Amino acid sequence: MSRKPKALLVMNRGTFADQFDASRLERLANLVDLGAQPWTASLNVREHPGLAPRLAEVEILLTSWGVPRLDAAALAHMPRLRAVFHCAGTVRSFVSQELWDRGILVTNGADANAIPVAEFTFASIVLAGKKAQVLSNDARIHREDWSYSTLRGELGNIGRTIGVIGFSRIGRRVVQLVQQLQDVTCLVSDPHADPSAVAAAGGRLVPLLDLLAASDVVTVHAPALPETRHMLGAAELGAMKDHATLINTARGSLVDTSALEAECATGRINALLDVTEPEPLPATSVLYDLPNVVITPHIAGSLGSETRRMSDAALNDLERYLTGQKLLAQVVPDDLSLSA
Repeated sequence: MSRKPKALLVMNRGTFADQFDASRLERLANLVDLGAQPWTASLNVREHPGLAPRLAEVEILLTSWGVPRLDAAALAHMPRLRAVFHCAGTVRSFVSQELWDRGILVTNGADANAIPVAEFTFASIVLAGKKAQVLSNDARIHREDWSYSTLRGELGNIGRTIGVIGFSRIGRRVVQLVQQLQDVTCLVSDPHADPSAVAAAGGRLVPLLDLLAASDVVTVHAPALPETRHMLGAAELGAMKDHATLINTARGSLVDTSALEAECATGRINALLDVTEPEPLPATSVLYDLPNVVITPHIAGSLGSETRRMSDAALNDLERYLTGQKLLAQVVPDDLSLSA
């Protein structure tokens, strides 16, 4: 039997407990040599001198939330490291030029993490068609009188236009999911998207301002990059239809918070925000008090049991790596210029 490569799990304690239950640890142990201590939250050998011999031998890391940056100092203690299988979404927080220079393979769980975000977004779109979230806020004011349901514009999900900003792995899933709605029109804005791919998913590629002007619900799925910061400012928000709903499950930096506060304060549009800038918002933000704004605490992505889907994706790619098959979720440096 060939020797199993030595591996180590690097993530915070809570994440380790959530993502690697007994069955997943058993599967991992069948693939690699985990040693006596399979998990660590730190790579600091000064604070944890017992780690040094372990790191000197490790060939594979399985990482997730809480992994320290794998810079030159950290990598110097891992001369045999060959691959990092990240059991979460973006790798931006921990990859370094030194890691790429050494040719270390990296994968992530972004595709797996896209599933709950797309599900959450689709559910939000359906509820937005009925204005359910904001009408539930209105109920606190209009007690014993349900006639207030007419104050937020037409209700219903037939014949709606849904605008998807960003044909990302999440955006693509959302485009596909909204096809379940009757007589739906799905518009997509993304300067990097292939029109034929958008059409195949059920959408139509249009300029951003055209999307904003036509859509009953606008949902944001672009990456947080310097060029996308505040891509939705006063002019863009002002272009939205009366009674339209903005959903943001991507990154708060994509929307200018001051402009959003001003626009939502008029009551003209609604906003469903799972992410904000800053996050969380300061206690003084008017967005907390507006009945046409709903804020959730960044819950659209993988949480609790959902995080194990990303562990499974990492284990699947680890198995493929060990058997010489093509990886499904490899990340290369050029990917980071267009993704979160």
